[in-house]
Amino acid sequence: MWPLSCVAVCGGTHGNEMSGIYLAKHWLRDPMELQRSSFAVTPFLGNPRAIEKCVRYVGQDLNRTFTTEFLSSTEAEDEPYEVVLAREINQTYGPKGSAQAFDFMFDLHNTTASMGTCLIVDSEESLLPMHIPCPIYLYKLPGEETYSINSVAKAGLALELGPQPQQVVRADLFSQMRDIIACALDFIELFNKGTVFPAFEIEAYKITGRMDYPCYPDGEISAMVHPKLQDKDFLPLNPRDPIFQTFSGEEILYEGNTTIYPAFINEAAYYEKKVAFVKMEKHMFSIPGLQRD
Repeated sequence: MWPLSCVAVCGGTHGNEMSGIYLAKHWLRDPMELQRSSFAVTPFLGNPRAIEKCVRYVGQDLNRTFTTEFLSSTEAEDEPYEVVLAREINQTYGPKGSAQAFDFMFDLHNTTASMGTCLIVDSEESLLPMHIPCPIYLYKLPGEETYSINSVAKAGLALELGPQPQQVVRADLFSQMRDIIACALDFIELFNKGTVFPAFEIEAYKITGRMDYPCYPDGEISAMVHPKLQDKDFLPLNPRDPIFQTFSGEEILYEGNTTIYPAFINEAAYYEKKVAFVKMEKHMFSIPGLQRD
């Protein structure tokens, strides 16, 4: 793996996740704390219109828009703002899959779920992110194209911190996110200067699907996350454990055959999709050693 020379840090891919937004704004005013001797770091705001309105997105979710379908589409008068924006970001920090793309991109997020600190990576084959010591969630389903903003760079990850309400910035999570980015940049600096990182075993969580809320025939949600599941992100959920409670008080049990590890439980942003949580399996991975070429 070659040394990294160009790194981007994005805040505000979702315009109501405030830790990354205010960090990016701070770094745009004073970028010195991001800079390292062996590579350049460029902070930027992902979705300026959504940030201005303090909403997740304006037309469609920017962080689901970096697929070939959108990036290669021809400009249309009525296309969503985020599709135009995705093509602009791809040209600035990519193009996706090209030799000219930025070497790495950090994408900063908050969640309303009780997930603590989590790195979101496309797969275990993303070697450099897998060496950063933090709980890891592998988001890409088999055969699925990468779709997130950091996929325009050669490598990248999303940093997810919670719980934090939408449209709010908490000082503790702001400081925690700032410290993690500093450590990650120091890690890249060490890598660039020839530090050898040995092979190791790591536990990580891999997505298998999503659990939707129960709904009435008219499509309205008919139940809520069960109190015994609430705030139990990354903890085992066993068959016949309660997962929902209807508004009349009845329990709905998990009908799967194997233990899973839910995440993004009761995430506010997922209500529009009627998704209650993400289903994951826990795996052990053997990660090769890491050294610059």
